Amino acid sequence: MNVYDFRARTIRGEEKPLSDYRGQVLLIVNTATKCGFAPQFKGLQELHDTYKDQGFTVLGFPCNQFKDQEPGDDAQVEQACQINFGVNFPLFSKIDVNGPDTHPLYHHLKQNASGLLGSSIKWNFTKFLVDRKGNVIKRFSPTTAPHKIESQIRKLLEQSVVHG
Repeated sequence: MNVYDFRARTIRGEEKPLSDYRGQVLLIVNTATKCGFAPQFKGLQELHDTYKDQGFTVLGFPCNQFKDQEPGDDAQVEQACQINFGVNFPLFSKIDVNGPDTHPLYHHLKQNASGLLGSSIKWNFTKFLVDRKGNVIKRFSPTTAPHKIESQIRKLLEQSVVHG
């Protein structure tokens, strides 16, 4: 199994197969607009803008499991992301990333790249880097600023071109 085997509901309520992103390098992030790490939206958007034409996409998955930092409905979340942070990368409907209702995609991500606290997601803005084949390459902590991942994104984009 890889990331392309999953589906998720977009922030506008449409079911979307992640296979739509086949062939792209992905950075999958659980987000929250009221989190202290929310300024990372700007860095995530900059990465998305810089590399989207080379086959890179950031996918944002809002989550309200950490201190109620994403309390709004999907429309409110989308509006906050656009107005406060200028986000135009794909956003999905709010999900759980831990516990009994964990979204299947996050089961897969955590299984393939555990963190310091085992497989659990410890906070908002945990990031997973995925290669063009849908394989989970690396997990980054919430404190890892998006620009610190840029060289690894570039490497995956270059490798993918060289090795097809």
